[in-house]
Amino acid sequence: MSKLRERLRSGDIVVAPGVYDGLSALVAARAGFEALYLSGASIAYTRFGRSDIGLVSMTEVADTLGAIRERVETDIIVDADTGFGNALNVQRTVRLFERNGAAGIQLEDQATPKRCGHLDGKTLVSPAEMVGKIKAALDARQSEDTLIVARTDAIAVEGFDAAMERAARYMEAGCDVLFVEAPQSTAEMRTITSRFGNRVPLLANMVEGGKTPLLSATELAEIGYRLVIFPGGLTRALAHCMTAYFASLKQNGTTAPFRDQMLDFAALNALIGTPELLAQGRQYDPSRYEDRP
Repeated sequence: MSKLRERLRSGDIVVAPGVYDGLSALVAARAGFEALYLSGASIAYTRFGRSDIGLVSMTEVADTLGAIRERVETDIIVDADTGFGNALNVQRTVRLFERNGAAGIQLEDQATPKRCGHLDGKTLVSPAEMVGKIKAALDARQSEDTLIVARTDAIAVEGFDAAMERAARYMEAGCDVLFVEAPQSTAEMRTITSRFGNRVPLLANMVEGGKTPLLSATELAEIGYRLVIFPGGLTRALAHCMTAYFASLKQNGTTAPFRDQMLDFAALNALIGTPELLAQGRQYDPSRYEDRP
């Protein structure tokens, strides 16, 4: 049993911060988080400087996941968007992401091209098509410990009641975690948890400035959520820091005024494990294997 599946059955809510590369995942894991969320939006933001409107490909997400998995052992939930196509594409996505180390794979019922769940103008596939995708994902996974997260974006498109009906169908299709995106009040959140919380783990998405009230993990647990992601929080914090850093450098011509907000050379190398890596490399130094007279 994966640690993530086991944790979702325990009493405490699982907090999964959003990450987008090896360094962000390493720092999050060192902070003690038990799960991470590989955010497609954050990959778009950081790698391409673009919006979350379906521009990131399956292989780009898979490559990022592989790089993170090589660096950290923490369970990773992966944003697979729409599965990057139809049910057969979903199966290829699930197999690839699972091989690259995903502990959970999130699929949504938007049509292609998708967009951020807190942006307007979304369109959806039919509930039946999404059920087919969920079934395809469940059939494709190699291990039942790989969680399939089913997300509906229907609140913004078809209304709250329709979203509840879609969520019920996705739960009945066998998803391991249910994600009703962008409820607009705590009352809606309580309705979601009262209807589904005793039957399937529920995921909450906290987006700073988004459509859903920004609650703490403790508050979400009290409502009935088992898992909470903060997918783009780090990227927003990073963009804020970068803006201040470059403004300071441009104004002062030096990084000196910003030094108290930076790691120096030695501290960064300590964080990423440079001394340990160099020591490991010395084990294979050619001088150790030269012929002796």
